[in-house]
Parts: sequence; C-alpha cells; structure tokens
Amino acid sequence: MDDNKQQIIHYFIEEAQEHLETVEQGLLDLAEVISDAERVNEMFRAAHSIKGGAAMLGFESIQATAHHLEDCFKILRDHPVPIDQKLETLFLHGYDALKALVEELASSPTMSLRPEIVEDILSGSAANFVALQEYLEEMLNINTHDTVNREVPAITTTASVGGGTAVMAPPINVVAVVTATLQQMLVLFKQGDSPTNRQQLVGIVQSLSTLKADATNWQALVKATGLAIANPHNTYNAVAPIVIRELKQAGDLLAAERDRDITISGNLQQAISTTAPVTPVSTAPAPQITIPVDVRGAAQAILQNFNRQQVTELVVLLHRVISNSKQN
Repeated sequence: MDDNKQQIIHYFIEEAQEHLETVEQGLLDLAEVISDAERVNEMFRAAHSIKGGAAMLGFESIQATAHHLEDCFKILRDHPVPIDQKLETLFLHGYDALKALVEELASSPTMSLRPEIVEDILSGSAANFVALQEYLEEMLNINTHDTVNREVPAITTTASVGGGTAVMAPPINVVAVVTATLQQMLVLFKQGDSPTNRQQLVGIVQSLSTLKADATNWQALVKATGLAIANPHNTYNAVAPIVIRELKQAGDLLAAERDRDITISGNLQQAISTTAPVTPVSTAPAPQITIPVDVRGAAQAILQNFNRQQVTELVVLLHRVISNSKQN
C-alpha cells in the first residue's frame, strides 16, 4: 500500500473514532436524547459519515454496519419512539460491532481488516440488527422494513412559471456526490503526476462548486483545494491527504447545512502558497508536557512550552469552555 492511501486511511480512522464518540454519547443517554431532534440527527450524520468514508476506501464490512445503524437512527429521527432498556441494549450492541471493526482496522499494521475477525464480528451482529429493526417496527406499529431498506425514489416538485409548470430538480445528495468525487480523485492521484493529470484533478474539484452556489465558505474551500492541486511544488503524496481530508470534512458540514463552519486549514493554505514541496502531514502523536497542579507552576510550565500566540489561543479556548460549562 502506498503512503498516500495509508495517510488517507489514518484520517478515516481518526474521523471514524470521533463519530463513534458522538454515537456512544447519544446512546448512553438515549432516553433524554430522543426528545432532542438535533442530537438524534447528530448520531444519524455520524453513522452516515462513517459509511461514506468506508465506502470510499473499500471497507465493505464497516460500510454495511454503519449503514445498518444509520437506517435505525433514521427511524428514530423520523418517528420518535418511547425508549426502554431493550431498545437501548440493541442499539449499543450494534454500536459495539461498528466500534470493533474500526478498532480492528486501527490496530492493523497493514491497514487492512482480517477476514476471520470481520466474519466473527458480522456473524455476531447480524441477528442483533434484525432484532433491532423488528423491535422498532413493533414499537412504531408500522411497516418500516421496506422503507428502511429500499432506495428512496427521487422526488420532483413543480412550480408555476409564467402561467406554465416547471419541473424542479430533485434535491442533491451532497455526501454521495462528494464521496464519488473523492473516489475519482484517488484514482487519478494513484496514476502519478503529470500536467494533464493535474488539470483533470483541478477540473474535478471545480465541479464541486456547483453543489451549492450560495454556500460562500464551501465555494472558497473548493477554490483553495483546486489551487493547492495546481501548485506544481506540491507532490501528490503531500497534497492528496490534505485535499481529500479537507473536502470530506467540508462535504459533511455542507450536507448538514453548516457552511459557516467550513474553514481553510493552515495545511491547505500552505499548500497553495508554497514554493517548495510540502511535507506530508505527520500522524505521530503530539509531544506531551507535564502541568503542575498548583496555579503558579502551571502558568510557568505553559509559558516555557508555548509561544505568545499559542498562549493567547489557550486563554480564549479556556474562556469558551468555562462559558459553555456555566450555560449547561
């Protein structure tokens, strides 16, 4: 496996673990979360994001398991139901299966899933997902089985235009489009560097600007990504992990109607302006420092190990955390 794909898998694992935390926190307090539509939607989006990343990289077992959870979260999102211990247990077992698959990938020195481990996890979770879906149907007293497992047909709407009727295009599945685009880009990155190849990559990236023309931050990110790829000083091994991760994260935010949260990272800005090859992003753990428990000692340790800008950012972050804790 080339370094480029290894880096992308590293990013997928990091993001999947973050999404798993979101799911776990929601399930552990499901009786309260069910009344909060946004929290339920967060769990749905977390499972959806894991599914999309796994599909892009070809991890079918992770994709399928995340898809099962996503389907069940969709039922909760669209049809809130009373939460009891049995439902919580079934959901947690499904979460455990997905977590076990991601942990298996994270611990693999070859960045792959062992078939015997995958088979064991899937065989243990298959009956649980069937029971979970059947129990949801039972509690809802409606037949949701076909709704969950078949593709939703494209919906068209009509509008009156000048006395006539115009057919409106169906809504765009942002995550699906971004995922398919990233798969195309990965194929081109693997083919090796050439002027024609770079031009194709830039064209593919620019096509993403048509997803939401009024999303200002998304448009800026797409433009920045194209500039980073077009910069001949960037090797593919260096720039590919950066742009793949940026577009994947931004695509998820765009799908969630959170364009305001899309930002251009320092790594991407560097890739745009550099006149020397960009160093590939390191996945090594950040260096650790010891902070004394007394306030004066802690302040001295921070000043010795952080520059002025970092200290300022730390103060702002602490102030934000304290403010949020007071509100909660």
